[in-house]
Amino acid sequence: MKTSLPSTKRYFSLAVTVVSALAALSAVPAQAQTYPLKAITLIVPFAPGGGTDSIARDVGRALSDKLGQVVIIENKGGAGGSIGANAVAKAPADGYTLLFATSTFVTNAAAEATPTYNIEKDFAPIAMIGRGPLLVVASKEMGVKNIAQLRTAMAARPDGTNFCSAGNGSINHLSGELFRQKTQLAMTHVPYKGSGPATVDLLAGRIQLFFATIPTILPYVQDNRVELLAVTSAKRSPLFPNTPTMAEAGIKGFEISTWWGVLAPAKTPQIIIDKLNLAINEAAARDPLRSRLSNEGADAVSGSPADFRKALLAESVLWREVAKTAGLKAN
Repeated sequence: MKTSLPSTKRYFSLAVTVVSALAALSAVPAQAQTYPLKAITLIVPFAPGGGTDSIARDVGRALSDKLGQVVIIENKGGAGGSIGANAVAKAPADGYTLLFATSTFVTNAAAEATPTYNIEKDFAPIAMIGRGPLLVVASKEMGVKNIAQLRTAMAARPDGTNFCSAGNGSINHLSGELFRQKTQLAMTHVPYKGSGPATVDLLAGRIQLFFATIPTILPYVQDNRVELLAVTSAKRSPLFPNTPTMAEAGIKGFEISTWWGVLAPAKTPQIIIDKLNLAINEAAARDPLRSRLSNEGADAVSGSPADFRKALLAESVLWREVAKTAGLKAN
């Protein structure tokens, strides 16, 4: 019995296919080794001029110095940060389009009825830059000095208490929902288009309670125009050593922080992720970024991409449960 052998043409075709595949595989590491060869775009999913945008620009300058390429800040605000996040999720996985994210990256996805991006599948975490607590502040109209007095006053309000946020699905929003679930007090969420207008109504007494980021509310705390009741971190803030944590104030399991970090599209080569991680960790550990974070009550963070991914997944579990219990449908 004779066995037919492939023709010379088939052998040639197979050889070309194998060589092409090997060339494609070797091209990615080669490009990654020389990364970056051109400008990097860092997408900020919020409007320009805010605290997040300002920190992102500090990070961009530091990365540019470390990597020897221009880092372009591109603001893509809207939909609670979803527009910017989706733009990065759909970008080429080559390290030239990155996302500057905050804790709202997780809370927004948790609160959406139909999430427009998948934290676990659409992104490659690079590095968390810093973490800081929220401040629990009350309007002066409430006449309270601590969380115990707040709870008593809230329980006595027949129409309940209003709390504000920078928008549906924001860290302020879900923090308020968690407080509602922990205390079982009547609360009404009032969303605003940003922390600025929310703060205006808090100062005017139209809103009673705000779980605010430090950059947003710090000037008004310092001017004694709002009442600082607690911080949401596990430990007291160096900026407010006399202010108790929520746990010290009697609300157990309320350890929340806001953070800043950088992510890339999923499937970005690991060698690029690691190079960016090293550059970001070095930038966060030095001035001016370290001092900037410290002045805003945050701590610089140094960790691996795996550390950042672990933190994202843990927060996703927490906020999805809070949103589910609250019956939220942000979109």
